[in-house]
Amino acid sequence: MAISAKLVKELREKTGAGMMDCKKALEACDGDIEASFDWLREKGIAKAAKKADRIAAEGLTSFVLDGNTAAMVEVNSETDFVAKNAEFQELVKTVCSTVATNKPADLDAALKLDVDGKDLATVIAEASGKIGEKLSFRRFVVMTKEDNEVFGAYSHMGGKMTAIVKLADADEEKARDIAMHVAACNPEYIDQNAIPQEVKDREDAVQTEIMAQDESLKSKPEKVLEGIKRGKLNKVFSAMCLMDQEFIKTPKETVAKYLGKGKVLEMARFQVGEGMEKKVENFAEEVAAQMGK
Repeated sequence: MAISAKLVKELREKTGAGMMDCKKALEACDGDIEASFDWLREKGIAKAAKKADRIAAEGLTSFVLDGNTAAMVEVNSETDFVAKNAEFQELVKTVCSTVATNKPADLDAALKLDVDGKDLATVIAEASGKIGEKLSFRRFVVMTKEDNEVFGAYSHMGGKMTAIVKLADADEEKARDIAMHVAACNPEYIDQNAIPQEVKDREDAVQTEIMAQDESLKSKPEKVLEGIKRGKLNKVFSAMCLMDQEFIKTPKETVAKYLGKGKVLEMARFQVGEGMEKKVENFAEEVAAQMGK
């Protein structure tokens, strides 16, 4: 199949590999981005890093902790100027409190929630018209807890990144610390038991191929090779999992050790613009665009 420049660019941004290497990978994998990523890793060209999408959209995240309910939202704007606007910030608070109070099942249900006689979608649309930019309520999460459980929340960079967690057998200080760690380190899973089998199988296949191409391992017995592979897999999976990560405040111990008997029951993290793209403007152009409104 013909490989477009857009696909090459996307793979290059995900892997940091060279343009020609990305093109070869895409050609070998019929344009499949994920398979191409693995192909590059198997060839030693791409590192086993998180495939973070480009973060470009503006806006804010916010959270509410209200008794046995916690909520977190992301609302997007077109520019960072608006994200710093007091009216926009008030809108984000309204969206978050409305979600926390009503606990909607999904985004469509959330947009139909009543806010002083108007549905939330109308409130957002009116704010958009007043502020002069397209505003969108992108996503939310709601958690509920028992009286003997505890929430923790942490917001960073003025609301550009927020994390909330629910813990058992822990206090509020530990819960906030874990939320801060989740915000900073972005674990994908709570522990290795939560990793889907398909993810484990895929990583096993990648490591098997990498080891097959390693000349220094050719003479090793099968039992030794299995041990080496287990070690490699554990290293990769530990980096994905909250409980296995080095705790951000005391790096010599893991999160699990810091928590002791404490258990993380749920976690969620929003960073503004994850997985979204917008037109990239330089600062002068953005100022000029704002002045022209």
